[in-house]
Amino acid sequence: MLLSIEISEKSFGHKTLYHDLNLDIHEGEKVGLIGRNGTGKSTLLNIINGEDKDFAGNITIKRGVTLISSRQEHHSFDNKTVLEYIQGDLPEYARLTHIIDTYPDLMGSNPKKIDEFSEALDRFGQLNYYQIEDEIKQAFEAYQIDPAKMHVKVGELSGGQKRMAELIKVQRSRGDIALIDEPTNHMDYVAKASFIKWMRSTEEAILVISHDRDVLGVVDRIIEVRDGKCYSFKGNYDAYLKTNTNQITNQVNEYDLSQRRIANLEEDVIRFRRLKEKARNPGTIKRFKAQEQKAKAEILVLKGTAKPSFWIDQESASTMNDKLSAAYDKHKAQNIKVTARKKDAVVDGRRLLKVDNLSLGYDGDQLFSNISFMIREGERLRLNGRNGAGKSTLVQAIVSQANSTELMSECFAGSIEVEKGIKIGLYEQEIHAKYLNLTLTDALEQILRDKELPINSEKIKQLMSDYLFNPASDGKMIVSSLSGGQKARIQLIAMLVNDPQILILDEPTNHLDLPSIEELENAMKTYHGAIIYISHDSFFAKKMGGEVIEVMKKS
Repeated sequence: MLLSIEISEKSFGHKTLYHDLNLDIHEGEKVGLIGRNGTGKSTLLNIINGEDKDFAGNITIKRGVTLISSRQEHHSFDNKTVLEYIQGDLPEYARLTHIIDTYPDLMGSNPKKIDEFSEALDRFGQLNYYQIEDEIKQAFEAYQIDPAKMHVKVGELSGGQKRMAELIKVQRSRGDIALIDEPTNHMDYVAKASFIKWMRSTEEAILVISHDRDVLGVVDRIIEVRDGKCYSFKGNYDAYLKTNTNQITNQVNEYDLSQRRIANLEEDVIRFRRLKEKARNPGTIKRFKAQEQKAKAEILVLKGTAKPSFWIDQESASTMNDKLSAAYDKHKAQNIKVTARKKDAVVDGRRLLKVDNLSLGYDGDQLFSNISFMIREGERLRLNGRNGAGKSTLVQAIVSQANSTELMSECFAGSIEVEKGIKIGLYEQEIHAKYLNLTLTDALEQILRDKELPINSEKIKQLMSDYLFNPASDGKMIVSSLSGGQKARIQLIAMLVNDPQILILDEPTNHLDLPSIEELENAMKTYHGAIIYISHDSFFAKKMGGEVIEVMKKS
């Protein structure tokens, strides 16, 4: 065993995140960590890597084990070059580099410092750090990324390129355990295939937070964080779905029976009380009183048992019998309510957008050329291509044309025609920076203000409730402190709140948990307008369908 986690309690304010949570990781195993947004998956990784020490419990790491951890947010590293960022996180690199760079001017004839300098040189060589820049360059080339990106600032990379930098860092670290948080978010299909290939072949243990069903398909075990504990499932995602369905089905049945038992006991309490009041014999009164108290005591025990969180994937849930299905629908965990106007019985097929022989780029260089497509109401269209090919640039150009704002890129040829008055709902890869320092309430008010919609407290509370925020406690939370999944739900609100005719989804399943992805897929299936989407989630793309437009970098 490489790693053992025992957390008796972890809280945020009045909210208990974990209670008696236990988890072990063994040599070489690949473990997928899943759970609803806000259950504390990223917090668990921060506890394991030592960034979060505010908990009761113990983290035991086998002596000599090297632990490597990826990052999800990179705002504080925006001004570092990519090479500096990767090197800075490699095991011992910063310490050894400091000794090698500074000791020649400081050590003089100090024998201790001379020994430390000599040991640092030897260790630097053992870790092959003298060739590290060449190795990183080769990794960039292997993933079909321009090696020149090594020398740009982290803040200049796309979301997918940042993920690739994290992957290269983790792979080059060659640790014993890799802790990886949502690695395939923003990755293109080539990068994701490379990551999955590495997962299959590497000898190190991996604990990966992911709701990417392609990634979960190759793990050895899935651990679900639910109700403050960890639940372990042997096998990959398909095996998890089967086992989870069986377990949840039994739990739903047991819980439903307990709720019926409570209802029957409450009727018994009323009945015994009435019989007690009508009785005249002291012995009879005593007997009914005892029965009433016994029923109350059992009710107290049954109600004191916390309701488990129930979720079964749609396909498995559809195989339930009517009685069990009704019980599941009654007791299942609350999900987001994606409000999007549904298709009319007859779609008139009016043209909403036309792109004709479009070529875009920056600073005189074309990203792509001769892109043409048309989309009508009710149609779906997928933009496919490598990271950096210009998919997001194309999206920005469409939004600029619709909103009559200045084009951020350079147009070399072609045109974009958007029907006058069309509203576009945009889901971007990352939440806009202008919301990060606001409270959730203020951010939602700003979203409504930006859309020129009326603002009132009832509307704000309803939006919070629909997207699984607690109106009573979450309104004052700062957006930057929210989890990736919570930020994603804010983006869904911003996209849909003014009932747009065209939705543009840029990697919408990133950060969302599995139940929320299902809800999004269902809402998009019945959405009345046109949808343009960018996604490297093969499951989501299969559900969405539609014409595929390849966006390729101009050679």
